[in-house]
Amino acid sequence: MPNPRAIFFDVGNTLLFPNRAKMLAPIALDRHPTLGQWQAIERRTKREFDEEVQSGRVNHGFWWNFHTHLLEELREDVELRQDLVKNAHNSALWDQIVPGTREALDGFARFFRIAVISNADGRVGRTLARCGIADCFESVTDSGNVGFEKPCAEIFAAALATIKIRPEESLYVGDVYSVDYLGARNAGMDAILFDVAGTYDNRDLPRVKSLEELGSWLRR
Repeated sequence: MPNPRAIFFDVGNTLLFPNRAKMLAPIALDRHPTLGQWQAIERRTKREFDEEVQSGRVNHGFWWNFHTHLLEELREDVELRQDLVKNAHNSALWDQIVPGTREALDGFARFFRIAVISNADGRVGRTLARCGIADCFESVTDSGNVGFEKPCAEIFAAALATIKIRPEESLYVGDVYSVDYLGARNAGMDAILFDVAGTYDNRDLPRVKSLEELGSWLRR
């Protein structure tokens, strides 16, 4: 790929990760899934959701599907699903940050312009600030504020306009193929998947599992 001038990052499962203890508060603590269980359900849900988005048959959102599978596996009451989905959409509960994230972003900023595009609740900037990384970015484009969600081209265009850069000069980094990768590509940007859970291990797609790997990929 051509060397980008700007890198746009997703937030959830890319820069910040869920506070699973708080997100799953409606379920008794001793019933919470392990990280391995969580990631297995994440992989399954992403693959199913990708098929739905690409076929135009999205009946429910990603987190509705995810928590349906989670409650089935845990044999918990399906009536808990509504509260769990509400928690998943609360950007304040996405506050787990991998050590070294700030340093990695500062490193990228020496060579690229960096910004954020996130499907969120209008408050993701506050969470980024609370986690100590908001000031790394030239702009934060939150679907809750602009009125469009990925994969709609409009949200990518709005983000590009905030830093006055062309799509062909930009790279998008996100974790869901149908929403992030295809959304960005359809908006004229390059894209790479941030695939911590290994959802796309069997796909011939550009993927990394850490910001360190992303740095190595960009230096190739």
